[in-house]
Amino acid sequence: MSPHVAGKHRIHRSVALGVPLAVLAAFVMAGTADAASGPAQPRVTHTATLGNIPLGTFSNALLPGTVGDDRGVDLGGIGSDIYPAGRKGEFWTVTDRGPNGQIKVAGTKRRTFPVPGFDPAIVKIRVCGDTVKVIDSIPITTSSGKPVTGLSNQAGRDEAPYSYDAQTSLPYNANGLDTEGIVRAKDGSFWLIDEYSPSLVHVSARGKVLTRYVPKGLKLTGTDYPVVEALPAVLLHRKTNRGLEGLAQLPDGDLVMALQSPLSLPDADAGNASLTTRLLRFSPRKHAVTAEYAYRFDPVNVVDPSEDDTSELKISSVVAIGGDRLLVEERTDKAARLQSVRLTRDANILGSPYDSDTTSPSLEQLDDPASAGVPVPAKRLVVDLGTVAGVPGKIEGVARVDHDTLALINDNDFGMTDGTGAFDAQGRLVDSGIETTVTYVRLPRGI
Repeated sequence: MSPHVAGKHRIHRSVALGVPLAVLAAFVMAGTADAASGPAQPRVTHTATLGNIPLGTFSNALLPGTVGDDRGVDLGGIGSDIYPAGRKGEFWTVTDRGPNGQIKVAGTKRRTFPVPGFDPAIVKIRVCGDTVKVIDSIPITTSSGKPVTGLSNQAGRDEAPYSYDAQTSLPYNANGLDTEGIVRAKDGSFWLIDEYSPSLVHVSARGKVLTRYVPKGLKLTGTDYPVVEALPAVLLHRKTNRGLEGLAQLPDGDLVMALQSPLSLPDADAGNASLTTRLLRFSPRKHAVTAEYAYRFDPVNVVDPSEDDTSELKISSVVAIGGDRLLVEERTDKAARLQSVRLTRDANILGSPYDSDTTSPSLEQLDDPASAGVPVPAKRLVVDLGTVAGVPGKIEGVARVDHDTLALINDNDFGMTDGTGAFDAQGRLVDSGIETTVTYVRLPRGI
């Protein structure tokens, strides 16, 4: 039986015999209402957990010799996204760039990569009872079959990479990807998005990068795969570590990408204070962005009553739900809400003044874009996951299972935390104890 199908109520034959149907129906309805004490609410119907798989074992089985020392880290981070694989209980997921953290040295935070040889991977999973099993894994590789790695791309644009203790600098790698969203095309290839450039990445069914689409003017050189400057140049102003995060595939094959956070336009302060981020529509047939939309977050204390910092708002997942409709996840690390949004032609701002970084005030600076004449797609709250008991924090992946059920996956950050306490004196991980889970949530009113 599917983990998200509720048990059916049965009426004992001795009770049913001789009772008029109308009376019986009234009895059942009244009993159901009394038991529920009101309208049915969204609820968790099933949770499954990924077991412990040493990261070195996992990585070296895909690309032998890539990880010499995994420092006690287990496979994690597959919660960057989740996409139905066709069979009940099976999903495609994708890791991010790998174990990473931050340590402050001389007053400045340094980005650490404890397992620099780790290569991002596409991971197929199956929910089996209360366990999440890995049933297939595909390394993401360059044209010549080498690992892309998860290391930063460009000095001066991306965070400088350091060793686990933040004491030794590591080399940049133009091939590196911080992969997030994933969908699978009809031909078996995959589309991924990346936070570094930010970029849209097309990979073969076996993980080889076919093309990486980046913002115009990025000038990314030295890659071992084709790079095409096809995304709006304004994306060059993405907030560090907050590039493209959500990815959906519409019924016609077009892709919708979500920028995780507002752009830093004209500066970081404006981006941190803004409630406006962007969605982009990409045509794989035309190899081009065909539309762009201004997306408005709800106030941060509405999304997460425990938070007052607007910069903590993020979009981590977008899901196609028919036609031009999407589910958009607005979240902080502690809470998340799913909104239904329709992308209409009259809301397209591609090529408008707000695609230029010289426009003042910028889109991000507008307190109310709609009153300034900027079309903003309407949205409707589908579910506040922060009010559903049993939903873990940091949900980054959402998939539609059926009309009434969603599958959620969390990013456990490979069990890592920030700071000098992330590793012990022997350089072994002090695990956070947070596991990767797949959680089914049933919505009584459907999606």
